[in-house]
Amino acid sequence: MVRCALLVLGGALAVVAIGMLLGWIAAPPDAFASNSQVSARISPRLIDLLAALATGTVGAFALVRSDISDTLPGVAIAISLVPPLAVTGLLLTVHRYHDAGQSALLFATNVAAIVATGTVVFLCYGVRAGAEKAALRVGRFRGRTLAAVACVLVLVAAPLTVGTLSVARDRLLAADARPVAERWAPSGTWEVASVEARNGIVVIGILGLPPQPAPSELRAALDTNGMRDADLELHLVGGRTLWCPTRTDTCTVRVGGRS
Repeated sequence: MVRCALLVLGGALAVVAIGMLLGWIAAPPDAFASNSQVSARISPRLIDLLAALATGTVGAFALVRSDISDTLPGVAIAISLVPPLAVTGLLLTVHRYHDAGQSALLFATNVAAIVATGTVVFLCYGVRAGAEKAALRVGRFRGRTLAAVACVLVLVAAPLTVGTLSVARDRLLAADARPVAERWAPSGTWEVASVEARNGIVVIGILGLPPQPAPSELRAALDTNGMRDADLELHLVGGRTLWCPTRTDTCTVRVGGRS
């Protein structure tokens, strides 16, 4: 068990290190803010736990059946484990530590789900009894082992529940902010390309030609429409980012994700 844990930890650190290396080589000006693959892995929810349980069940089922290819578990695990670790490494290089922690939580969710479903499937298929018949050394199995696995799932599910509620709030915030942003952008000159919310921050992308519209006016419009507690992050064409915090009419330029 110790050897397996060390192998998993070593592999995880290796993937994070490779992600950090690639981040140092090719980090974009917006600190991966517009990368859809990164954005998809920094807001883990309960649905991700359910998907991981399904992945783990399929992988464990393939391992105990001789008529199913052994490559299936490897592919399933690689798809669920490697991407969030790579995203963690990328975000660490651009100092997005909170989001890096969220992608690491997604990795932990997938690991816990794979271990839990593997345990149940192996027990149902009598893997321990088969190993004993084959004269292999089998350790003692106690009820507290299942309890420990269940506790790990509960521990993982708690922050995922919080994340699910946070995502729901962000979607409502983005829906409220979109019409405000579209009224603010000068018609025919600037276009609102995207409106979303991340952890209570309104993130708006706009495209157009100089002169740019006043970001302070958008900040004031959001305040008037009941979004006074939401910070504003404005992405302009060319990679320039403006940061307009709450309770102020001043916006600052952010470079590489920092003011």
